[in-house]
Amino acid sequence: MPDRRQFLTASAACSAVGWLNFSGSFSSVGRAAQPFATDNETILQARQAAIKLLKPTEQQLQRGLELHADALVFDAYGFAPRAALDGDAYRKVQESGASDDELTDLREEMMMTRWATDAAERAEFLSAMRAAGVTAIFQNAGEEGNEPTRLLKRLARFTFATDTQRDTVPKAVTPADVTAAKKADRHCLAFTTNGVPLPMRWRSTRDELSLIRVFQQLGVGMMHLTYNRRNPLGDGAGESNDGGISDFGREAIAEMNRLGVIVDVAHSGWRTSREAAKVSVRPMVASHTTCAGLNKHYRAKPDDTMKTIADTDGLIGICCIDRFLGGTADIRALLDHIEYAIKLVGPNHVAIGTDVAYLSRNQAKEQAKIPRRPASGRGTDGRWEHLWPADGFVRPQGHADAALSLAWTNWPMFTVGMVQRGIDETTIRKILGENVLRVWQANQGKASVRKSEPAPPG
Repeated sequence: MPDRRQFLTASAACSAVGWLNFSGSFSSVGRAAQPFATDNETILQARQAAIKLLKPTEQQLQRGLELHADALVFDAYGFAPRAALDGDAYRKVQESGASDDELTDLREEMMMTRWATDAAERAEFLSAMRAAGVTAIFQNAGEEGNEPTRLLKRLARFTFATDTQRDTVPKAVTPADVTAAKKADRHCLAFTTNGVPLPMRWRSTRDELSLIRVFQQLGVGMMHLTYNRRNPLGDGAGESNDGGISDFGREAIAEMNRLGVIVDVAHSGWRTSREAAKVSVRPMVASHTTCAGLNKHYRAKPDDTMKTIADTDGLIGICCIDRFLGGTADIRALLDHIEYAIKLVGPNHVAIGTDVAYLSRNQAKEQAKIPRRPASGRGTDGRWEHLWPADGFVRPQGHADAALSLAWTNWPMFTVGMVQRGIDETTIRKILGENVLRVWQANQGKASVRKSEPAPPG
């Protein structure tokens, strides 16, 4: 009886593929899978779920894995593998009388940085990165909002982690850093913030936008124009009345264009996104979204908005969030949205921005060390950035495999799925990472840029 850690197709319909072990022990597929070898059962279960749903032939599987290993893979927006808490240290802080906010902050810090300081968590981190075959991630390194010190916390944590582990997972501050990482068979993190830093002094436009340069110098290559809510620049995706981009928002986009910071409207309202695209003179993005033409969700983008973003020579990043994908809400739905976007805006303007993360297998053990704390009654529903409209999404029955199939470590299976759909190799390489790299290069470069539309009169 084969070891249960072997990667089994687990379906009679997949019998053409047969047994598959990503350690390279079985058939030619095993050799193709060697770069992604793992004995991590969590990762293997996710692969198994994807295989059950995709049912690729052995030839499709082999070609997909070979292509993924050779391609530069750049997550347009995602999260580096998350470390487990230090349960003992966290418990001591909790028992000292720390507030809910302090504990939330400590939890986040541990999950973002312990891979850089703890050998077991570093091994877990690197094994997930290798299994995913990801070269670079545009990492969320700034909490949702515009308040500078709030944005600085995550930026400091990921700066600390990448500086501490500069020989294994360095910070990428230019596109050349990503290509160098691929050449050296390493991984790297580029930084994005979920907001434009604003001092909120309102003395002058120049003063209010001055921190964009500071954050850019700290390594931030991309910024959200808005998050879910309305801010001084424009309206977020969660607003029921999307008033579009503000005059101040136009000034912010101009400054981001000047400094080479990518404008991201993934969380912006549809009108705000379109108007931002008409203003930007550099390629801009919706880094992690879906196609409203397939599933009309407020975090998706309708066809006209997608086309306007593509007209900047930018891109649409398709995410792995089931409720945004709709349909089968699994890896097949992800591929449906990728195909839809390719047909609508062309292969040069599509990427994958997962918006999901791998969590260390050590988390359950560490969490068990922490006493349960009485519920504060606050939750997250009332937080400013979490004020979402109801979307009515109901997960399909038997959703476990569907959710697993969208796991962050299933990047190789995303490639296999694209091969299976008949997407050509050149297009697949663009979607896996070349388009993200090109957009970043275009923002940082001195090449000619398109002229923006003038501000409306009045």
